[in-house]
Amino acid sequence: MGLQISALNGKDVSVDVIDSVFGQAYNETLIHQLVTRHLAGARAGTKAQKTRSDVSGGGSKPWNQKGTGRARAGTTRSPIWRTGGVAFAARPRDYEQKLNKKMFRVGVRSILSELLRQQRLVVSDSILPATAKTKEFNQIIKQIDARRLLIIVDKVEVNLVLASRNIPNVEIVEAANLNPVLLVSADKVIATSSAIKKLEECLA
Repeated sequence: MGLQISALNGKDVSVDVIDSVFGQAYNETLIHQLVTRHLAGARAGTKAQKTRSDVSGGGSKPWNQKGTGRARAGTTRSPIWRTGGVAFAARPRDYEQKLNKKMFRVGVRSILSELLRQQRLVVSDSILPATAKTKEFNQIIKQIDARRLLIIVDKVEVNLVLASRNIPNVEIVEAANLNPVLLVSADKVIATSSAIKKLEECLA
């Protein structure tokens, strides 16, 4: 319990956190691997092209082997023909990269710890809006100096979703669904006290 996450403003209180989660050493190589894995897994991988065996037609030889003065041709489905197949056709594939759970937890702990050291991670319960009005929620966050803001909650509430969905560069995520790309792309991360405890449970 040697670390503490500062409060966003005077309305909130600081939270003591455990060293094993928020005191992790910075591991740039592992963080890069986590981000690359997440982005690769998000690729659709549905691109497909037809090879010469997939294109219809071409069952007979288009002209005689000799005597025409033209180049030899055995099928109109050859890749060198305009209506032929593709030589090295793209096929649907899975871009997912394997990474064990221990490495994932260590990597996320490393990002959170670095955010805390840079004072980009703060705690606030008053960030949650009382109503679903975007104008009121915008008044709360416009005082925060951040180009991209990430808000981590224990459980997403309807008011928070409705109030924030039309505000650009504001992301809402549950602690259990946190991913490294959201963390590294945010200028400022605000977590509720209950979300901090949830992170400790998931990452300890």
